[in-house]
Amino acid sequence: MQHQYVGLMSGTSLDGVDAALVSFDGCHCKVARTFFLPYPEKLKQALLALHMPGDNELELSQIMCNQLARLYAEAICNLLDPSDNVRAIGCHGQTVRHRPELGFTLQLNNPSLLAELTRITVVADFRSRDIAAGGQGAPLVPAFHEAAFGHPTTHRVIVNIGGISNLTDLPPNGNITGFDCGPGNLLMDAWCFQHSGLPYDRDGIWAAKGETIEVLLEKLLAHPFFKQDPYQFGIIFCPTFIPDVSECFFNG
Repeated sequence: MQHQYVGLMSGTSLDGVDAALVSFDGCHCKVARTFFLPYPEKLKQALLALHMPGDNELELSQIMCNQLARLYAEAICNLLDPSDNVRAIGCHGQTVRHRPELGFTLQLNNPSLLAELTRITVVADFRSRDIAAGGQGAPLVPAFHEAAFGHPTTHRVIVNIGGISNLTDLPPNGNITGFDCGPGNLLMDAWCFQHSGLPYDRDGIWAAKGETIEVLLEKLLAHPFFKQDPYQFGIIFCPTFIPDVSECFFNG
C-alpha cells in the first residue's frame, strides 16, 4: 500500500521553505513533487535578529512561530493536488539557537497551527530527544544517509553543506555516526553578501576566482578543533535517538 508524506525544510541559511511530497511503497521511496517558497526579506531579517540576544525575545519568537506556520501552510498548499492523500507532515521548524553542548536546541514552530491550517497530522520536534540522549540534534540525517547511501562492502562518508556542515560516517561494519563538522552556507552566504552584495555565490562563480592564502589556511588548520577525535563528540546512530512519534503528533 502506498503512503504519502510531506517533508518541510527551512535550514539555518534562511533562504526559504523547501517542501517535498514523498510516497512510500514498502521499502521504496519516491519524490513525487517539490516546491520552494522564499522567505520574505522582513521575515528573514526578523529571524536573523533572534539568533542573538535582544529585547522582547519571548513575544517576538512566538509571533515568528505563527508566521512560519502560515508560510509552511502556503508552501504545502502550492505543493499538493486535490487528489493527494497525505498521512502526515514532517516539520522541524526554524532553528534560531543551537547549543547541544549546553543541552538545548531551539526551533521556532507552531505545529498545532500548521495542523489546523492544513487539516493534516503534523510530526514535529525531531531534535530535542536526540539532544537529551547526548547527540547533536540531527537524528534523522544519519538514518537517511544509511538508507540511501549505505553499502555492504564500501566505506562511505557523506558530507552535507547545509547552513552548518555535517557529515555521516557509514562503515560497512561498525557504528554509524553523524555530527556537525564546521561552517556552511550560513556563513558563506553572509561573506558573499558582505563582499559582493549578492545573497549567495551562485554556482560558486565568485569563489572560483579566489586564490588560497596559504598562511591563513595553515593558521586555520592549526586550530585545536581539527585535532579532536571526531568520535568523541559524534553521535552513534541507533533507533533510540529517533523521537518517540507518540510524543510529537499534533492531530489535524
